[in-house]
Amino acid sequence: MTDLPRLELRVARPVIAFDIGGTDVKIAVVDARGEVVETRSIRTPTHDADALVAALASAVADAARDHPRAAPAAIGVHVAGVVDDDRGVVVLAEHVGLREVPMRDLLADATGLPVAFGNDARGAGVAEFEMGAARGARDAVVVSIGTGIGAAVFVDGRLYTAGGRGAELGHMRTTPVGSDAGVRCACGGSGCLETVASAQGVARAYARATGSASAEGGSARVFRAAADGDPVAQRVVDACIDALALAFAQLTAILSPEVVVVAGGLSRAGEQLLGPLRERLDSLLTFQRRPLVVAARFGGQAGVIASALIAGRLPEAADGDAAVPASLASAAAAPVVGG
Repeated sequence: MTDLPRLELRVARPVIAFDIGGTDVKIAVVDARGEVVETRSIRTPTHDADALVAALASAVADAARDHPRAAPAAIGVHVAGVVDDDRGVVVLAEHVGLREVPMRDLLADATGLPVAFGNDARGAGVAEFEMGAARGARDAVVVSIGTGIGAAVFVDGRLYTAGGRGAELGHMRTTPVGSDAGVRCACGGSGCLETVASAQGVARAYARATGSASAEGGSARVFRAAADGDPVAQRVVDACIDALALAFAQLTAILSPEVVVVAGGLSRAGEQLLGPLRERLDSLLTFQRRPLVVAARFGGQAGVIASALIAGRLPEAADGDAAVPASLASAAAAPVVGG
């Protein structure tokens, strides 16, 4: 069992949830009672759709073997990037190295299971809006900060998607129009917010500033160094917070959210990030409503929780008589090595 909350699912058998980020794939197995019975992660195979699908299919088979009492009924997947939810296609996932990949159909073909599919930041937003730190709000923004930066925008209680291309907060420019200043982004532009304020951006900025050839230790290392008095690390952290405050101020001017929820890996910095961020945001606002700026309830697990929720909403997941794919039935019957 895990410390994640019990989910409200109407399923006959377990569901498998994936949250595909630029660095790791988070995986959860959720049983028919809505209990998260297992979580783990694997490295994300990048720039190779076949390898990624094979890794996910292998994880599904592993789950069937490790939890043999009930074969999985459905799969939920969220991926970082621009996705077409209706077609189940990854339009562009620059951090994963995918473009125009029919992920939903490929994974369904590989596993024999129905697949629900969506964008990771919007999925995390739904989890926080329905069950987490934004619950009860009508107007909210959930900002997921990990390898990149994405957002979910809720206006009058409804998720704004713009056909899968909305709320790409990480690609807001932080440099003036016409300027070539700023770090080149994975999208091909320069000066994007996520080059400065994502977990990866923070780690890389510190590596550049210190002349290191590696960003090993990630953003957590940088925030720890800043807390220990490292002036270079503090400058990198300050640049991150300044950029986020400006982005949040722009969101506030346009959307006037009641709450801005900070999710993803960078949210683990806690008040070292959020305290100064609130102060700097407040200094940028004049007449606007001040939104609450809070950490996500589910932190970096919001995306995988959301994947379980969308899998559980597939009609096939509630069908207790649905056939179990032969490959999964054989996996469940296979002995566990060392067991």
